[in-house]
Amino acid sequence: MKYKPISFWSIFLGFLLIYSQSFGQENYVKPKLTNNESWSLVLIPDPQTYVKYDRNVGVLNLMTSWIRENVDSLNTQFVLCTGDLVEQNDLLNPDGKAANQNSKQQWTNTSEAFRKLDNHVPYVLATGNHDYGHVSAEYRSTQYDKYFSPEQNGFNAKALREVGPSLNGKSSNVNAIYEFQTPHPKKILVMVLEFAPRNEVIDWAKKTLAQPKYENHDVILLTHTYLDKNSNHIKTEGYKIGDSNYGAAVFEKLVKPSKNIRMVFSGHIGEPDKFDGHLGFRQDKNAAGKTVTQMTFNAQAMGGGWFGNGGDGWLRYLEFLPDGKTVKVKTFSPLFAISPATQNLAYKKEKNQEFEFSLD
Repeated sequence: MKYKPISFWSIFLGFLLIYSQSFGQENYVKPKLTNNESWSLVLIPDPQTYVKYDRNVGVLNLMTSWIRENVDSLNTQFVLCTGDLVEQNDLLNPDGKAANQNSKQQWTNTSEAFRKLDNHVPYVLATGNHDYGHVSAEYRSTQYDKYFSPEQNGFNAKALREVGPSLNGKSSNVNAIYEFQTPHPKKILVMVLEFAPRNEVIDWAKKTLAQPKYENHDVILLTHTYLDKNSNHIKTEGYKIGDSNYGAAVFEKLVKPSKNIRMVFSGHIGEPDKFDGHLGFRQDKNAAGKTVTQMTFNAQAMGGGWFGNGGDGWLRYLEFLPDGKTVKVKTFSPLFAISPATQNLAYKKEKNQEFEFSLD
């Protein structure tokens, strides 16, 4: 039997593969809390590109399955999503390029992914511009309530406290307030507001938070459009929905006058394969002199741009330490973490991706 000599390059490439896989394994640490008494929330960025192609739906399912599997180890109290739950709200004939799933399929894809969390952890989902109108906020009508209702997740139903003004004369939970008792003594309200909220909604939110029963709560505001990539409040955008308030107006009319809004989370922005184009962060003082931390986190154009895989599975988990002040932010991808060959890519380590801030 003749033996073929093994070339130097074969040996080198084999060594390189083994080394790279070993390196990934040695450096990968499964997400965990830094303090056993901490709690966390998980932030999911705009999922629209995961659900507009059938090939990408599995990534969103992987993300929500990972959240469910780690609820206990991360002591996750609730999950937030920044909106644009679909690419087109009411489109029957996708062109196959911008999307190959029609709107019914897209809404179903998103709903089924989040239903993996039902009766495991509460989740609050914002509505984005793509969740209204025909394709993108041509008018203020959404199918959100058809696919998401508080009673489908017992945890959500238990936490729901307030429902905002009706939408086109119909009851809707696109504007709502949820109450959570975290492991630390402070109670938290999560207030979710529609895309570019109407003046009526802003007024409702302001009056509701001013009620004595909520004056000692810390409030998290969740909405879709708020900061741009330079961390400035967005002043206006060219949508046709009429009565609307973007980031600058929401800050001036609601966030700044409030005495208990402490955090604002949003999504919306992005640039193909440029993570910095998906991010925003700033801190300002509110009427009570308290710091309001405002964070925009998206990833939808990572992993191949607008027609790519939907965002490489990136999400964030925020750890709230027992001192009641320190919050640690980690940016993590269950997609990269699932294989030893890519685990070394599962965390973003840049200073605008892994950091901490303080609540005063």
